[in-house]
Amino acid sequence: MSTYLSQVWQLLRNYVRDIRLQEMPKTTSVETEAVLPLGKSIKEPDKSVKFAQDNLQSDLWSQRLQESLEKWTISKSGLTSKIDDRTLDTLPSGFCFRVCDRQMHEEIYDLLGNGALKPEIVNQVMKLVVMSKKIHPELVFWRLEDFYRRWCQGEFIDGTPDENLPQKKRLKLATQNIAIGLRQVDIYTGLNVLILLLELHRYAQERDELKQKITFYPSSQPDTDNFFTSQLLRIINYSDALQIGNFSSIVGQFLKGGNFRGAYLGDANLTGADFSGADLSRAYLGDANLTGVNFSGANLSGANLGDANLSGVNLSGANLSGADLSSTNLIGANLSCANLSRADLNRADLSSANLSRADLSRADLSRTDLSNTNLSHADLTNAILFGANLSEANLRSVSLSHADLCRADLSGADLSHAILNGTNLSDTILFSTNLSDAILIAADLSYAKLNGAKLNNARLNGAMFLGADLSGVDLSRVILNEADLSGVILSDADLSGADLTDAILFGTDLSYANLNSANLSGSNLSGAILNGADLSHSNLSYAILGGADLSDANMEKMTWGQKQQWEDVRGLETAVNVPQALKQELGLN
Repeated sequence: MSTYLSQVWQLLRNYVRDIRLQEMPKTTSVETEAVLPLGKSIKEPDKSVKFAQDNLQSDLWSQRLQESLEKWTISKSGLTSKIDDRTLDTLPSGFCFRVCDRQMHEEIYDLLGNGALKPEIVNQVMKLVVMSKKIHPELVFWRLEDFYRRWCQGEFIDGTPDENLPQKKRLKLATQNIAIGLRQVDIYTGLNVLILLLELHRYAQERDELKQKITFYPSSQPDTDNFFTSQLLRIINYSDALQIGNFSSIVGQFLKGGNFRGAYLGDANLTGADFSGADLSRAYLGDANLTGVNFSGANLSGANLGDANLSGVNLSGANLSGADLSSTNLIGANLSCANLSRADLNRADLSSANLSRADLSRADLSRTDLSNTNLSHADLTNAILFGANLSEANLRSVSLSHADLCRADLSGADLSHAILNGTNLSDTILFSTNLSDAILIAADLSYAKLNGAKLNNARLNGAMFLGADLSGVDLSRVILNEADLSGVILSDADLSGADLTDAILFGTDLSYANLNSANLSGSNLSGAILNGADLSHSNLSYAILGGADLSDANMEKMTWGQKQQWEDVRGLETAVNVPQALKQELGLN
């Protein structure tokens, strides 16, 4: 069977070569059809014929590769391997390496030096590895990993003329009228081996019996002496010497599930790469171009991504706990359900990003741009958002308890149903902010700009509003019991149905405010300005009214206490709809 296929292979190769030599002086070999073309392909007149030829060529190439893989893992009757005794004990009984390293390395260049492997070919190879009883994944892995390590060190391209394998492959292709550079041969071979190793690693990590035997570190394994490893970065830069983005276009889609822990990838170009489910914990990616990268489900805990370009990346479900994302570009990024606890996002640009249901507890978001960002249902407990831009952001049902939002811009943001217990909102811009049904118990809103804000049905028990401007604000049915509203401007505000029991309203401006059905029992209204206010159906029992101004106030059906002190109250003579019983009590008839 092997001899027959070899003859078919030779006849087909000669046939196709003769035809293409008549059409153009230089073209690619039949073998190259199993990989991405190195140059522009010629237009075939009959697409169906070309499709059939491509399938046959792919099958023949796969057959060659299968035979090579089988040769690398055959019985102990062959040559002994160079691995140590401890490793030998872990091998399946009856197997070891036979083909010498030199022969195997030459075969690798011959098989993989034409161009980049296509995804369908990689899938086909993995099926061979999985299905064939003659191929043992762990043995293939160890041999390919040894080649990869040597290739990374430049052993093959730096070899003497007689030992230079890339040069031998290039000269062989030249006899077939295929023009290709020495670096191209070397780069494509090494990257193709890297792809196979990544696929073997991913396959093994899904199987308990292979997990410990096949663990691949593309950038080499970090240790106590070398916290960062730069091997992969050198490969990226070497590959991109042919063309910018060459590494990403060839290997990018095969990086998913890979082990890049502690890898140094600073300034790397990884545009559009797929790192989904990969381990990048403690990796350094500062200043890297990561535009459009897929990091979904990846482990980036403790990673450094400072100043990196992460625009449009997919980080959904990723673990970024303790990561450095300071000054990063995350415009339009998908961070839904991501773990960003204790992450440093200082001065990052997260505008229009999706952070829904993300964990940002204790994260540093100082001066971060979060405008138009979706943060609905996110956890920002104890987060630092000093001076952050959250204008027009979706913060619906977000948890911001004990967060620091001092001097932040929340204008136009939706904070409905948000939890802001004990949150620092001092000097914060809250123009037209929706805080309806929000919980702001003991929140600090001192000097906050709340013009046009919606606070209806909000809970503001024990909140502090020192120096805040709430004029014209919708506070209907809000809970403000025990809140400190001393000196606050609430003129024209809507406080209908509000709960202001035991609130401190010392010197507060409530002129022309709507206090219809409001509960002001036990509140301190000393020196408060209530002229023109609507106090109809309100409850002022046990309220302290010393020095309050009720000029022109509407007191229709108001409730008051029997021992209420009215001596120092001003403007009662001009108040309207004063209850008859109160008139009699005050002698106003």
